Amino acid sequence: MASIPTIAVIDYHKGNLSSVARGLARAGAEALVTDDPAAIRRADGIVLPGVGSFFDAIDFMHASGQDAAVIEALAGGEGTPFLGICLGLQLLFERGDEGVPEDAPLVSAPDAAGSGLAPAAVFEADGRRWVRGLGVLPGSCTLLPSVRLKVPHVGWDQVHLAPAGRTCPLLSGFAEGANLYFTHSYALDGDVSEDDVAARTFYARAFASVVWRGNIFGCQFHPEKSSAHGLEILRNFVRIVTARKEGRA
Repeated sequence: MASIPTIAVIDYHKGNLSSVARGLARAGAEALVTDDPAAIRRADGIVLPGVGSFFDAIDFMHASGQDAAVIEALAGGEGTPFLGICLGLQLLFERGDEGVPEDAPLVSAPDAAGSGLAPAAVFEADGRRWVRGLGVLPGSCTLLPSVRLKVPHVGWDQVHLAPAGRTCPLLSGFAEGANLYFTHSYALDGDVSEDDVAARTFYARAFASVVWRGNIFGCQFHPEKSSAHGLEILRNFVRIVTARKEGRA
């Protein structure tokens, strides 16, 4: 009989995480909501949920040491299985411009991505202020354009598989074009690597709605609010975590 994995749901003090914890429990895991970096390091799997703004979230994670715990656990794509949800997906990337204070101290960046800067460092590039994310994956998070469609993007929308998505274990059994629940104003931009994109959604512009690299997964939609399709994605993640836990034991 498969052992029950413990999955840390990272609490960065920005909202109620109970729906994510309940979804993981329904999917067969023990969900541990925690703000403790040591607990994050010990967990069999990690979920970074989507609550708040890019700047506020990464600023808290850096001040609390959660950012270092996540980066260490991910270990170059071969470490602890990780799932970022909505904002949690966005924080995986190099930079975002959501919620960056105008009076935040600036640091000098070696390039437009802020390479080598610590998470939560604020820098200028491309004519605007950015905050450095976890920097695990390359790319930016920016505001969706609101020229023709209403932003924020709220409600059910289609998720279309990219070539990599057909072999992505998080999307095992996923029905092409299935509708999942979104609520967001910011999304990954076009500088995300094609190799990391497992699925896309089209609203205001095309954006990556599922990413995957090694043990690292992320989805822009909320699987915990997406009925049967979302529950199956959470079950797939629990299976990924369980397989690694049993292989490591």
